[in-house]
Amino acid sequence: METQPVTHNTFVIERTYSTTPERVFAALADPAKKRRWFAEGQTHAVEQFEMDFRVGGTERVQSRFKAGSPFPGVTLTNDSIYLDIVPVRRVVISSTMALGDKRFSASLATFELVPKENATNLIFTHQGAFFEGADGPEIRKAGWTSLLNRLSEALAE
Repeated sequence: METQPVTHNTFVIERTYSTTPERVFAALADPAKKRRWFAEGQTHAVEQFEMDFRVGGTERVQSRFKAGSPFPGVTLTNDSIYLDIVPVRRVVISSTMALGDKRFSASLATFELVPKENATNLIFTHQGAFFEGADGPEIRKAGWTSLLNRLSEALAE
């Protein structure tokens, strides 16, 4: 069987949040806050969430899909390393994702926070390599769009 080539993709999502860069940064840096908008969801149960927010620190999110989801009972794992952190300005992470025991992508994600009058512009850049059987660039962008919408909801509370 011939192996499919890796699919490479870059996309950018921009959001404006009606709050300070400090609050947006806190939502990226504080484990309890990040778990709420990033890890929790209706289609899966979080089995593990660990976050060491420092350059060189790691983050692990492991969830199991619930019945009625596309992959009931299967584990989804996201392992990340914090590559660069500039407080209240930038966070850069690298990550891999696996479904069960099969790794299907590797990514570099950058969160840039730009102060704006009474608001914060967030520029999110995702650079991905999608392997055989991966969700693909369109689904990943839709996933991040949903996550950044959840971040907006968390910041509004």
